[in-house]
Amino acid sequence: MKKNNKGFTLAELLIVVAIIAVLVAIAIPVFTSQLEKARESTDAANLRSAYAEVMTASLTQADDVTGVTRTGSKAGEYVYTATVAANQTVADWQNKGIEDIGGVKIADVPAQLKGTSWDVIYTESTGKIEFKAHA
Repeated sequence: MKKNNKGFTLAELLIVVAIIAVLVAIAIPVFTSQLEKARESTDAANLRSAYAEVMTASLTQADDVTGVTRTGSKAGEYVYTATVAANQTVADWQNKGIEDIGGVKIADVPAQLKGTSWDVIYTESTGKIEFKAHA
């Protein structure tokens, strides 16, 4: 009589499950760190966009640029402000690929956590751009 040995043994199945568990345990931290880097890249892109909006409003002396508030009484003394919501969930900038935003080194841009925001501020009288934490 011929014996039919089709299928896997319990030991083989347990080994496969153990290997998959090890691979998942390795992949989760890597995925989490990449997800945070993506959030930071999104924040940096949003800050760059707000910087462009603020500078556009300043160069055109416009007070109707969407998302930008102009304060001050006369040209040359205006202050332009835009607010950007944060997406980061880890304090401090983790993504070393982001070097600067609008000529401001990333080390000088305060890291914000989700639920908070930044104010992008351009002051005409000083000609400086600032990124301030906004709770």
